[in-house]
Amino acid sequence: MTTRVIIVRHGQSSYNAQRMIQGRCDESVITEKGREQANLLAKTLSKVNFAGFYSSPLQRARETADIIRQANQHNPSLTVLEKLREINLPLWEKWKKEDVQNQFPQEYKTWKEKPHQLKMEVDGKEFYPVLDLYAQAQEFWRVIIPKHQGETIFIAAHNGINRCLIMTALGIPPSHYHSIQQSNCCINVLNFTGNFGDSVQLESLNQTAHLGTPIPDFRPQKGSVLRLLLVRHGETEWNRMSRFQGVKDIPLNDNGRKQAQKAGDFLKDVSIDFGVTSPLSRPKETAEIILQHHPEVALTTKKDLEEISHGSWEGKLEAEIEADYPGLLQEWKDKPETVQMPEGENLQQVWDRAIQAWQEVVKENLDPNQSKTGIVVAHDAINKVIICYLLGLQASNFWNIKQGNGAVTVVDYPQGVDGMPVLQAINLTNHLGGVFDQTAAGAL
Repeated sequence: MTTRVIIVRHGQSSYNAQRMIQGRCDESVITEKGREQANLLAKTLSKVNFAGFYSSPLQRARETADIIRQANQHNPSLTVLEKLREINLPLWEKWKKEDVQNQFPQEYKTWKEKPHQLKMEVDGKEFYPVLDLYAQAQEFWRVIIPKHQGETIFIAAHNGINRCLIMTALGIPPSHYHSIQQSNCCINVLNFTGNFGDSVQLESLNQTAHLGTPIPDFRPQKGSVLRLLLVRHGETEWNRMSRFQGVKDIPLNDNGRKQAQKAGDFLKDVSIDFGVTSPLSRPKETAEIILQHHPEVALTTKKDLEEISHGSWEGKLEAEIEADYPGLLQEWKDKPETVQMPEGENLQQVWDRAIQAWQEVVKENLDPNQSKTGIVVAHDAINKVIICYLLGLQASNFWNIKQGNGAVTVVDYPQGVDGMPVLQAINLTNHLGGVFDQTAAGAL
């Protein structure tokens, strides 16, 4: 039984608008823009039947939750929980971010570069804000998930605690606290297969299309930024049939072309400067369809972005693979990092070449004098290992990441190739049919 969790951040608050640090301070209130965001979010989630409806006690989150609850057709009751309270930054609360940066330069540098090492002292007691919040999120999951097996629940909270909820569910280390973006009134979707500690799938991160913003905005405080739009190819007939394709050059089917066209429409107003694709026909055609809205953009190929080689599994359905290789398919589902594909690759080989190709794209397109945006179109396994790598995960986390056909993931590099990238959004499929990923769950 899958427990679906929808996590949202509160609408814009007065402190957000003033670029002030809020933490656990409860003086910040929802702005008029924040209420507009909450109403749009409420409309989007109005038909979802929530078995649990939870909010932080801080008023900016509670008001957001109330707006969503009142618009919901199923009339859920609201439960306010302390475990959803925002990160504790008592020495910085009510300060503007630039003032903190000026007054506490070393501490702010630690906060940005090694957030898990940030230490504060209040009344003679030392504590680590991010590590404490990480532990708080773990405790929330341990209590709440067993109560809602097979159900759908809602959480309205804050930037920091949302990050830690997602990170602890997936096993992302606290050092990557700033790698996950949370926009006001965004939507995140997690799928728990059991209790906390069992496998969890990140279905989507930081959806903002319901707010009229297809992909999250990013405005660097200074300098230029490289933005990469990582796209999975559209559906093929073998995807639809759940037939393993690997490096077999299977073309898009009609639905896959429609998905690519919808992805192109989704991104048509985004300024795109370059395009890179796997040379196989399904991602290449997907990229070409997307770039019809950007005819001046040249498309290049990288062979190392080709899909995992499934070897002798290719062309087979699961039942056929089980008959020929008893138990190996289940091992692939349970411990993918341990499987050597017969006459094909293992996941570490895919990891190594995919990350090398990704880093090449980053280095080739970083420009200290100019912000640039490019699309990278590849495959399910390739995209998954790239996202795992960017989140500080391992090959063993392969199944924690969902990649729908025609989905878009947004990655920013605000600090160059050596700085930590920011996952602005993962697996956006709003352009293909709403909040939840409705694309084929077929084989790779």
